[in-house]
Amino acid sequence: MDRITIGANKNKEQSSLLLKMANRHGLIAGATGTGKTVTLKVMAEQFAKAGTPVFLTDVKGDLSGFISKGSEHAEVTKRVDYIGLKDFKFEKLATVFWDLYGEHGHPVRTTISEMGPVLISKLLDLNANQEDLISLAFKYADEEGLLLLDIKDLKSILIYMEDSDDEDLEEYGNIAKSSVGAIVRRLTALEESGGEEFFTEPALEIKDLLKKDFSGNGIINILDARKLMLDQRLYGTFLLWFLSELFEELPESGDLDKPKMVLFFDEAHLLFKDISKSLLEKIEMVVKLIRSKGVGVYFVTQNPVDIPSSVLSQLGNKIIHGLRSFTEKDRKAIRALSSGFRVNPDFEFKDVVGELKVGESLVSFLDADGAPTVLERVLNCPPISKFGPADENLVKDAINNSPFLDKYKEPVDRESAFEILKVRKKKELEETESEEAQKLEEKAKKKKSSRQGPVEAFFKSMLRAIGSQLGRQIIRGVMGSIKRR
Repeated sequence: MDRITIGANKNKEQSSLLLKMANRHGLIAGATGTGKTVTLKVMAEQFAKAGTPVFLTDVKGDLSGFISKGSEHAEVTKRVDYIGLKDFKFEKLATVFWDLYGEHGHPVRTTISEMGPVLISKLLDLNANQEDLISLAFKYADEEGLLLLDIKDLKSILIYMEDSDDEDLEEYGNIAKSSVGAIVRRLTALEESGGEEFFTEPALEIKDLLKKDFSGNGIINILDARKLMLDQRLYGTFLLWFLSELFEELPESGDLDKPKMVLFFDEAHLLFKDISKSLLEKIEMVVKLIRSKGVGVYFVTQNPVDIPSSVLSQLGNKIIHGLRSFTEKDRKAIRALSSGFRVNPDFEFKDVVGELKVGESLVSFLDADGAPTVLERVLNCPPISKFGPADENLVKDAINNSPFLDKYKEPVDRESAFEILKVRKKKELEETESEEAQKLEEKAKKKKSSRQGPVEAFFKSMLRAIGSQLGRQIIRGVMGSIKRR
């Protein structure tokens, strides 16, 4: 198997995506209700059948049907015959469910250190001065060997840097109380909105997403993002972190016959919403370079203009469902998009894209030489697994019987910055209190000595001298010098 079939054109000629070109990334776009989800599902199934693990985000809760077989339907039979799918049969596929909150899948966790100062700053929506302070906190943690695992670790370092009189902290400059207070408040809000579950251990290991089943099919990993979608900033930051982790963890692979892994990011516009220029450059870099790690990234969105042009230009494989053009801005975007395809003499992109039926799409893939194919209008393949969500009891059974249940079920809170700084602060407080007590004692002694009479002072002085002389004699005796007297 060297390709996956997406559909067939009016001449019943199949339109397929070459597996060796699948890591050149792609786009699935279309208005609500035009068939994007089915296309995502069909592609995920075929990648898995080809032995490539898949990771996808489920923002509506309707992709769990992978764990159940599809069922006979007249429309499905009609499509299968039209496209010429000779080996088509309904199947269920091995699926693992994940959830940042641990409610509808295994908990997905990471640590503050792994997220890094740039993404943490984005997540908290910090200004430039506050971003600098976060970077300083990470720098101090690295230099002191303090682990930043959860939110309380980061809060404790910020508070410690603000309160401490440690001379080693002078090189970090003035730590503004107002900035620390603002960051701590935002960290507390993040903690209460689900960050406490996300930022902890055991952290997700990328290798666990690269598994295959006993038949050699790639595992389909579903991230339940229904609740996560309510916090769009956390959703976007998570996806950025996930891409970065893949880029950092996976070795260089060069050109492969098929991808090591394929990612589908639904509601992709959230990745780029209100994004800074520096962060966008980071995404561009990761998307551009991650294909050399054997990973294909597919963005799913309602409108291609949601994807910055610098990123869109790197997406070689495109599937466009119906686009609506209600405004001049929409029509302008469609004209701009059409210029990126090889022209099909039979139709104009801008004329056809608005009249596509549900289940139809305009497709263009990269050929064996890396050149885009001529734009085709196709009827898309039906899925082999159940369309729509699976029964909730089946999903629960899949989670409870997963090989990752014991590994990720319970959080672990090992010693890190919070615990170490708590002990350090207590010790510093005790030392300060001891120094203050000693000063008070010395002050009291001086005051008492100043009230002594001349006779009392004389006798005390004489006694101290005698005691000192006896002490010297004893020491000499102990050291063996008495025999020499």
